[in-house]
Amino acid sequence: MNLPAPALEFLFRLVIEVGPPLMASGAAARGGQLRVVPLRGGRFEGPSLRGEVLGSAGADWLRVEPDGTAHMDVRLVLRTAEGEEVFMSYTGLRTGPAEALARLAAGEAVDPAAYYFRTAIRFETAAPRLDWMNRVLAVGTGMRPPEGPTYDVYAVR
Repeated sequence: MNLPAPALEFLFRLVIEVGPPLMASGAAARGGQLRVVPLRGGRFEGPSLRGEVLGSAGADWLRVEPDGTAHMDVRLVLRTAEGEEVFMSYTGLRTGPAEALARLAAGEAVDPAAYYFRTAIRFETAAPRLDWMNRVLAVGTGMRPPEGPTYDVYAVR
């Protein structure tokens, strides 16, 4: 018996505005840095979902290894144009050649094809119209322009 192959359905593009990171003490002892990056806001838009990122309700607990590889642990709240709230949490990985990671660390714009940036996403909501989001896994592909991360988010079907 064959298992069905997963398919991806585009949900939305998510653009996040971030503030300056807080460097958490003691993280260097683990061979890297732990940065708590506040989320200041943003927006998302797709075929049937659009709205804003609530700026006071999110952060990224970002662990950066000595080679520049970044491990995301993000929690945020989305508010749809209809006023529905959705809690979104994701983990992710951004890695690549040393030159690309150094340019990203310096705040430069780097072609997203030059590095690997992927996320695994879950949603929670009490909105009846969006109840299906409580029962779906999603993935994202990302890029990190100087102003903040941008993701294309897909439901795994």
